[in-house]
Amino acid sequence: MTCAAIPFIYKSKSQFVWADIGCLSNVSNKIASSSNGDGVYTIGAPPNATLVFSVIGFTPQEIAVNNRTNIDVVLLESVNELSDVIVIGYGTARKKDATGAVSSVKATQLENENPQSVSDILRGNIPGLSVGFSTSAKGGGDLLVRGKTTLTASTAPLIVLDGVIFIGQLSDINPNDIESVDVLKDASSLAVFGAKAATGVVAITTKKGKSGAPTITVNSNFGIATLAKDQPVYDGPGFLNWRADVLRAPGTQPAYIYNDPNNLPAGVTLTQWLNGQTTTNPTDLWLTRLGLVANERANYVAGKTVDWYDLLFRTGQRQDHTVSIAGRKEEVGYYMSLGYLKNENIIEGGEFSTFRGRVNLEAKAAKFLTLGLNLQYAARDEGAIEADWGQLTNLSPYGDYYNADGSLRRIPTDDNGLNARNPFLNPFYNDRMNKQNTLFSTLYAKATLPLGITYTLNFSPGLDMYRTFNSQSSQNPNVTTLGGIASRAQETRYNWQVDNILNWNKTIANIHSIDVTLVANAEKYQSWYTLSTNEGFSPSDILGYHNLATGNKPSISSDDIVYTGDALLARINYGLMNRYNFTASVRRDGYSGFGADKKYATFPAAAFAWSFTEENFMKDIKWLNYGKLRVSYGINGNREIRNDNGVINPYVALSQVDAGKYQIVSPNGVASESNTLVLNSRMGNSTLAWERTKALNIGLDFGILNNRINGAIEYYDKKTSDLLIGQSLSAVTGYGSVISNLASVSNKGFEFSVNSKNLTSGKVLWNTTLNFSLNRNKIDRLAGANNDLVNGWFIGKDIDVIWDYKILGVWQADETAEAAKYTKGGIKPGDFKLQDVNGDYLYTDADKQFIGYRSPRFTWSLRNEFNLFKSFDLSFQLVSNWGQKGQDNQRLNQPGGVGFGRTSSYVLPYWTPENPTNEYARLISNFSGTTFNVYSKSSFIRLNTVALAYTIPQSILGKVKVQSAKVYFNVNNAALYAPDWNQWDPQNNGPTPRYYTLGLNLSL
Repeated sequence: MTCAAIPFIYKSKSQFVWADIGCLSNVSNKIASSSNGDGVYTIGAPPNATLVFSVIGFTPQEIAVNNRTNIDVVLLESVNELSDVIVIGYGTARKKDATGAVSSVKATQLENENPQSVSDILRGNIPGLSVGFSTSAKGGGDLLVRGKTTLTASTAPLIVLDGVIFIGQLSDINPNDIESVDVLKDASSLAVFGAKAATGVVAITTKKGKSGAPTITVNSNFGIATLAKDQPVYDGPGFLNWRADVLRAPGTQPAYIYNDPNNLPAGVTLTQWLNGQTTTNPTDLWLTRLGLVANERANYVAGKTVDWYDLLFRTGQRQDHTVSIAGRKEEVGYYMSLGYLKNENIIEGGEFSTFRGRVNLEAKAAKFLTLGLNLQYAARDEGAIEADWGQLTNLSPYGDYYNADGSLRRIPTDDNGLNARNPFLNPFYNDRMNKQNTLFSTLYAKATLPLGITYTLNFSPGLDMYRTFNSQSSQNPNVTTLGGIASRAQETRYNWQVDNILNWNKTIANIHSIDVTLVANAEKYQSWYTLSTNEGFSPSDILGYHNLATGNKPSISSDDIVYTGDALLARINYGLMNRYNFTASVRRDGYSGFGADKKYATFPAAAFAWSFTEENFMKDIKWLNYGKLRVSYGINGNREIRNDNGVINPYVALSQVDAGKYQIVSPNGVASESNTLVLNSRMGNSTLAWERTKALNIGLDFGILNNRINGAIEYYDKKTSDLLIGQSLSAVTGYGSVISNLASVSNKGFEFSVNSKNLTSGKVLWNTTLNFSLNRNKIDRLAGANNDLVNGWFIGKDIDVIWDYKILGVWQADETAEAAKYTKGGIKPGDFKLQDVNGDYLYTDADKQFIGYRSPRFTWSLRNEFNLFKSFDLSFQLVSNWGQKGQDNQRLNQPGGVGFGRTSSYVLPYWTPENPTNEYARLISNFSGTTFNVYSKSSFIRLNTVALAYTIPQSILGKVKVQSAKVYFNVNNAALYAPDWNQWDPQNNGPTPRYYTLGLNLSL
């Protein structure tokens, strides 16, 4: 029999791709000879035979003949992740040969979800990596690898872009340009970056030109952003009812006097309601009792309300467009792209836009020499001013948005300067320009030298230019400075790095493989910052920051920063018989920011990997296809020193001298500041050095059931010493504190990841990926023997432990006598019941307990991917943080009294005798004679993405000369389950967007 056109399907790295390409060529079978080059085969076989088809790179397929004379064969490309190339720092390696803990995500895995940022690519896809969730139009989110290893230094991982350290913002990197992202997590992988890598490394590889004709790709999408979770405030009637309950709460007046006189309780007369007062307008008296001011009362009578919630939140629009061209002609490969992104936030006024461009070129200049350029440019606009949504619970629905003349009213409920400000004053009256232009490039040369040695020279300059101009108009009723205020801040940042890399790679007798890498690195960073301000502009401030000279109070300040660093690195990778792999490295780092006696430090590491399934004694275990045991140990550093204000400062090790003036009084009694003095405002520390993290990692990679299931298990144990913290000093020294290497923390955890190919043939294909991580840390030592109560640091406890009073519930009406024993607390039914640990009827620090953690106790994610009937791809991802608690002081129900603190509220439950809840306090509850915070469980499961894509068949595209086309629709932040959390998003306690996106991807 012979085959007709074979519908061929292949699956690549969990991304399903269909193509009708006719018969497979060069396919072999176990009954007859191989097919010819066109894939046509003729096989003589019994009617009950089973045919086995195989081709290199594809999973063998067994097909029963069942008396058929014509069979179409479908082969599935084998997902051999072991041959994937991963970044290991100053080089790459096959995953099979890697000795460290490196997790990877390919851009093709997520192309149907159209990630908007690097954070979107990583979220939920890397075990051990926590990705925050931003509320801003810019998007993104903070990254944290394997928990906190420091108290005050930076916890952000090092970013490596195309093999070079990148100090810019992740928002400058277009996700459409990304080929893959590798996250390096263990000491052996990180040690090659030495003093910069204790917090992990995120290595991003961008797309390059590939062989073949030029390919033009267009990815264009539009979408909307809506409020993912409502946190409503009271409307007009609800606000009045709530205000009445607020005023009833103290119980000093009859409850009925706060009722609407037109709707009194049964048995209550108007005379009783008046309570001794006289009025011709009971409604006005009632509203006055509720604390409403004149304009609120007038608006109530007129039936006029303001829906502040609706004004503050909107449906934002978004668009993202990228066009790229890639190819390789003869000795020149190229990839070039240009992209534009614009996002409107769900908060009125919030907006972010950026143009991003990339050029990657590589050319063979000579037989032994390759030259290349990777260049990235971004122009960000972050000047939009958001409305102040934080005022939401301070605004009355009976306030006024506008004045009578059409201008915005400063205080919607009071002309005397009390109560909440209009949240739209700043975006309406003020003007801000915040434009940032960044350029990052790498010029490289690779030379092949004798004896199998290659030399690579990387020169990577970066230039960032920031302009932040502000005008606070005198027309803004919230600006009290006559003539307004304006400022112009400009900063230029320049940095360069040079890497000299020698590499020698040799395979001996197909048994021994040796790879040696030597690196000499140098870097410099410099910034120039200038701030000019003025105020009191005359005759008008209409020009704002465009004409600073017309003000009457000019001020100029500047701040320049420079630091340098250098490093030497040696690394050897040795492989034996394709089953034993050894890695050893040592890096010597220097950094100008540390003390004169501690400018340099050494960071060694070693690792071993054993592919035990290559052993002969494992060959008979058919269900286990691959197994590799990895062990690594090493030392990494953290050089991101912060000052007492938490700002990274490379001068903390130095003494600081400030100049100032002091006042003198002349003989005739005139005061002036004319005498200049010089004072030493900061103590230097000549022994200030790196934080050092010693880390052990044990890992197991596995593949079972014909590699249908594969994954990895990791255990790590890290100890960080010489933590950079402020040491308090005696007042006798003249200094408050000095930054020193004093504390230590330990950090350990477990990670598990597994990928399962559930369905691999037929009309439905299905893949599942599960990631699980847990992390535990502990403070081993602080600057002194005592705990640091101010920062909440406790020796022997987690960095994020919560130390506060344990809440047992709410005091109920039948517990009045017991509550009264706390004589200093003034406790009443409806107040929170705190645990009195020592039983002395006083609440002191002796009663505080460790009641939970701010960080998750474990995280997990689950991704499912389906291919349906060749053309449809469906995927969804769940991400979860579990076991943490968040501050939830809304449960205190303390809205304040009439006057400056008079507020509205989110619609929340509150305790009343008729509603004796144990979860929420009464209105204007008591702090029980102390102060405390309320914490609630903030565990959540988020439906992070839902994506559907339709690939247009080639039979249609061929008629219009289009290589491929895909239409996709996705929803980000699609749903949230947080059973014990009643605020905004539990991950950031703010209003987060839900994105709906419709797009088209074309390749020409």
